[in-house]
Amino acid sequence: MADSKNKTIPTDQSVEAFLNAIEDERKRTDSYKILEMMKQITGLEPQVWGTSIIGFGSVHYKYDSGREGDMPITGFSPRKQNLTIYLLGGMDYYADLFKQLGKHTTSVSCLYIKRLDDVDVPTLYRVIEASHKRTLETF
Repeated sequence: MADSKNKTIPTDQSVEAFLNAIEDERKRTDSYKILEMMKQITGLEPQVWGTSIIGFGSVHYKYDSGREGDMPITGFSPRKQNLTIYLLGGMDYYADLFKQLGKHTTSVSCLYIKRLDDVDVPTLYRVIEASHKRTLETF
């Protein structure tokens, strides 16, 4: 039987050490800019969650199935292919902002961008701000 415990939990890993280990200089620089943006939006200090997510704050969730756990209020991950920004689900909620954002893709609860140069940074700020507010209102 598979382990049902959530593996994406806060760790004691240094955020700076995690980001400094990113080999791609542009991705590392962009990650630091997103880090500062999220600090400003949330007013919270970042923490490494699991092995690859920088998260801010924490909320508790519980699904109808009974599965429950904690997740960051907002966060991002400098993945190999994209900078992944985690948004509270329902991408239709952000549709007007996405029209102004620039080059990006989305999934159920993730916004993917290759680099900050591909997007309008003030619009990205508003997307993250809207997601943060929505998460606080939901939980």
